[in-house]
Amino acid sequence: MCGIAGEIRFDGQYADIAAVARMTRAQAARGPDGEGIHGMGPRCFGHRRLRIMDLSPRANQPFVDPALGLGIVFNGAVYNHHALREELAALGYQFASSGDTEVILKAWHAWGPAALQRMHGMFAFALWERDSGITHLVRDRLGIKPLYYTHDAQAMRFASSLPALLEGGGIDTALDPHAVHHYFSLHAVVPAPLTILRGVRKLPPATHMTVHPDGRCTSVTWWKLAFTRDAADEARSFAEWQDEGLAGLRRAVARRQVADVPVGVLLSGGLDSSLITGLLAEAGATDLRTYSIGFDAVDDEAGDEFHYSDLVARHFGTQHQRLRIPGEDLLDALPDAIAAMSEPMVSHDCVAFYMLSDAVSRHSRVVQSGQGADEVFGGYHWYPPLAENTDEDGGVAAYARGFFDRDHAAMAQLLEAPWLGEDITRGFVARHFAQPGAGSAIDRALRIDTTVMLVDDPVKRVDNMTMAFGLEARVPFLDHELVELAARIPARHKIAGGGKHVLKEAARAVLPAEVIDRPKGYFPVPALKYFRGRFLDYVRDTLTSRAARERGLLREAALARMLDAPDTHITPLGGSMVWQAALLELWLQRRGL
Repeated sequence: MCGIAGEIRFDGQYADIAAVARMTRAQAARGPDGEGIHGMGPRCFGHRRLRIMDLSPRANQPFVDPALGLGIVFNGAVYNHHALREELAALGYQFASSGDTEVILKAWHAWGPAALQRMHGMFAFALWERDSGITHLVRDRLGIKPLYYTHDAQAMRFASSLPALLEGGGIDTALDPHAVHHYFSLHAVVPAPLTILRGVRKLPPATHMTVHPDGRCTSVTWWKLAFTRDAADEARSFAEWQDEGLAGLRRAVARRQVADVPVGVLLSGGLDSSLITGLLAEAGATDLRTYSIGFDAVDDEAGDEFHYSDLVARHFGTQHQRLRIPGEDLLDALPDAIAAMSEPMVSHDCVAFYMLSDAVSRHSRVVQSGQGADEVFGGYHWYPPLAENTDEDGGVAAYARGFFDRDHAAMAQLLEAPWLGEDITRGFVARHFAQPGAGSAIDRALRIDTTVMLVDDPVKRVDNMTMAFGLEARVPFLDHELVELAARIPARHKIAGGGKHVLKEAARAVLPAEVIDRPKGYFPVPALKYFRGRFLDYVRDTLTSRAARERGLLREAALARMLDAPDTHITPLGGSMVWQAALLELWLQRRGL
């Protein structure tokens, strides 16, 4: 896990090595173990290294193979690199290192872009051809690893984080109106290729972009998730799906143990992280470390789930550490957590992950985490109403009612007129639902949540907050083979019994019933939902600041209503509308925008 950066010039000028060095240095937290810069005329590449596989200097990056005429900067982990290495060695390739970076390079030489189909893992990389001048930018199937870029007639720059790109300078930092509409509709999700800034884009998941020396860019989507089933899938029994699902998760968890350092677990006490813990224990993991975090309660809303995480830790005999954060410490950590965000992320548990990652990084360098199970296995409450939907719009309106923070009419009450425009978010969902490969409204909803909403909310959140402390987080529920398997499971098996039914029943072979049959929980941070005291003062000062007023984004009357009664302005999914507005302003101010 690392941070990458680079510049590719199209105007005959040398690449700006100083700018690449600034972008690379800005990602020091992502890669605290080493730094490298490689420049050659119009191209320059930078890398910050976190040593997880092959701890020796032989695996330092940028990694250049003069004999093959290829070089790479890579962020992520390829879990099957040992098997690929054996296959490539049989073809005559020789290796100077034992990690996964060199394997990607030689696999590309052997098989070209088809090598991507052979890789199991999470990755974003830039791979360049010395002789043709072509550079390839690639992102993994489910967008677990980020890649941001800017592009104009003169040059392209890229980096693992948006703030790193800003360090390079010369970026149009105006807000993108379409992204603003998405942000306030989709609880801060801004689907790729957009970002909140007009001058920055992000490579969509499963995209391979070819950058030519003259500035031409061509992109292909190299993997798509299909919710299609043959007759055998439809006929397969629930018990068979249950067994296949557990076997698939077992493989996914085992793959993510590949490392040259110990691997721990972020244990919330919910089904998903508990199941990961149980499967690791079942596989014989020794001295397994688990970690959980909790906050102060507010009114009647609890701020921790220690009862369940403690239960799981005792059951499997893990080395467990729990961290309780007082409310005052939470507020003190907020500015740094916001600074760690590549894009503004409104989820309350961002700061929880930030503080947990700080504590965990002192003991572990790699952890497994349970993100993705609700999207992949149908755990959210808005899925059942879509199961029988036969509306002519394919389920778009029903999905919007269940998922959107506000409709376009409410958006008109929030945004100043110049920012409103068309109902861009509803149009985006309609286009996504109209794509082939999902024949029912619920499958369309599961697809958009897995390939879009998941990528730019929980997955991005975990990447940003863990990498702020050089901690690598692996997400077995996003193993692409497991995701493909789950997409074939008929929706009725997933949404029954309150959601994730097939996963819950499979988990009975591993977990105590008390963990499986508990009420569904979330990572609770009540202080960022029900504002009191210093927290309310903090957001009020932010939203009424001179910078916020001069931005001219939000209507003053709407802000006044929210600040007068913050507890009553809660989104359909339980988020704070006040925090949503404040977080965007805080992020912009933290970046000096």
